[in-house]
Amino acid sequence: MSMSDPLADMFTRIRNAQAVGKKAVTMPQSKIKSALARVLTDEGYIEGF
Repeated sequence: MSMSDPLADMFTRIRNAQAVGKKAVTMPQSKIKSALARVLTDEGYIEGF
């Protein structure tokens, strides 16, 4: 099954992990997700990826 919106899935995984207090999230990797994670890290929203 293919994902129709991988960025929404990424944000949902991060939000759900934060809600239950998890420090780490795993998800399928892509170039766009890596680029977005880099921006989130640079802006201080996440610690790293």
